[in-house]
Amino acid sequence: MEQGSPGGTGSARPGAFVQEAFGGMPQRLFRASPSRLLAWVDCPRRYRMQYLDRPSPPPRAQRAHTSVGTAVHNALRDWWDLPVTRRTPDAGAELVRTSWIEAGFRDLDQSAQWRQRAQRQVTGYLADVDPGEQPLGIERTVSLKTEVLALQGRIDRLDDRGSELAVVDYKTSRWEPTDDDARTSLPLALYAAAAWKMFRRRCVRVELHHLPSGTVAAHEHTGESLKRKIAEAESIARDARRAEDDYAERGVESARFPAAVGPLCQWCDFRAHCPEGQAFGPEKSSWAALEDVPASVTSSAPRVRSST
Repeated sequence: MEQGSPGGTGSARPGAFVQEAFGGMPQRLFRASPSRLLAWVDCPRRYRMQYLDRPSPPPRAQRAHTSVGTAVHNALRDWWDLPVTRRTPDAGAELVRTSWIEAGFRDLDQSAQWRQRAQRQVTGYLADVDPGEQPLGIERTVSLKTEVLALQGRIDRLDDRGSELAVVDYKTSRWEPTDDDARTSLPLALYAAAAWKMFRRRCVRVELHHLPSGTVAAHEHTGESLKRKIAEAESIARDARRAEDDYAERGVESARFPAAVGPLCQWCDFRAHCPEGQAFGPEKSSWAALEDVPASVTSSAPRVRSST
């Protein structure tokens, strides 16, 4: 990469596989995605249930706002697979219809209303997209290795902007993201650093494209700011690794996975298996994030760190 670019043992729990360690061997890299790293930051208890417990406790059924977001992302992905002459806004609306997911809605009427909203938002967004400017990647998997971390993630869209690349992330939440959201996003920064390394082309611009409002929140990183984000990811990985090593010895008895009790407990996919989370308050309905929202806004869960 060009100059300035980012660049334990013990008794195991029953049934666990333990890789033999030899003296002098380097410590294995911690393998994770940005969403996995942020899951650790948000709630160690949920992290354990989602990534470590085997069998993993079954999560709750999909919520309606997730169905909306998934259908929109799938439509924007598939739109670029169409012949250029067929890449019209109306084609995007049709892709929303064919990829629509009914899961989580109160009833079929609510599902139909939100499908129409999503179609309008995709149509409005694609009206400002040049169908002839093929992105360098659509849902492109990128990876990055450091002395601590082996990271892999998937970018919604990777744009070729002349001499540089730009990372684009689609957002369908009710909250309109700001430039500060783009600046502080750990996943976006890691995607940019990974794309820079993989394609050997400068990638410092990250963008959040918010379909409900039609706005773009953006930030221009530097090589140094991307290095700081990589260091942040490594710090999270070290903490998670220490907890995982303890889990390998103690299993679910490990004390390194406390529940981070708060409002998100009412939305957690694993709250049925977490007494502390249940005690915080009643669970939100599957469609709660869609209620009392203006027609121009697509809803989502409470505002948390993004994990695309």
